[in-house]
Amino acid sequence: LPLSPPLLLFPALLYSFFSGQKVCFADLKHPCYKMAYFHELSSRVSFQEARLACESEGGALLSLDNEAEQKLIESMLQNLTKPGTGISDGDFWIGLWRNGEGQTSGACPDLYQWSDGSSSQYRNWYTDEPSCGSEKCVVMYHQPTANPGLGGPYLYQWNDDRCNMKHNYICKYEPEINPTSPIEKTYFTNQPGDTHQNVVVTEAGIIPNLIYVVIPTIPLLLLILVAFGTCCFQMLHKSKGRTKTSPTQSTLWISKSTRKESGMEV
Repeated sequence: LPLSPPLLLFPALLYSFFSGQKVCFADLKHPCYKMAYFHELSSRVSFQEARLACESEGGALLSLDNEAEQKLIESMLQNLTKPGTGISDGDFWIGLWRNGEGQTSGACPDLYQWSDGSSSQYRNWYTDEPSCGSEKCVVMYHQPTANPGLGGPYLYQWNDDRCNMKHNYICKYEPEINPTSPIEKTYFTNQPGDTHQNVVVTEAGIIPNLIYVVIPTIPLLLLILVAFGTCCFQMLHKSKGRTKTSPTQSTLWISKSTRKESGMEV
């Protein structure tokens, strides 16, 4: 996945963002996240490839501490995949996995661990999961067009899968301490147990910042251009009105040759 310029969006429940953009809270205390969605199935990656991609950017595959964080991720996925974005089915790797081969005993669910070293015991398995066996890496279901199963829609619950399967992925990062040249817009989260929190949209880089400055001025520039054109037209029209012949100038044409008039000889 080609990395987009670092875009730090501070998430709100109803705010849209794009695949590959980093999402952070404005209070700089909560983790940052990135949803990496691949429309082309051939571009999706294995668990290990996803893990390396997150770590290469200073993050890790997503670990989830509690239900509140799970709900936050769900709301972010809803914004990412809302109608009109062209994004549809496609599960997301998270950082839960287990080491070892073929455990099928009742202890299997207890063998899963987080790739970032988190000690969180929070789990959100789909009904009858994990199935264990050769499936050792975990995805968050995202199949909105699939018919519901015994556990309901295949949305946001977890499923163990073979680690070499190809999926999208979610990265998690430490909070951004010093966002670059923030462009601030106020939104509000609406998560269970949260008080209203201001959020900020920050985009690093000169060109993206210029876009935010220039685009809102286009209507004003067009208005100035129309006013200038109208002024020039009126001045030109008045100027044509002044080019009438001066009263001091004769409009008569006098022949230089004397004309002989018959019958006037003396």
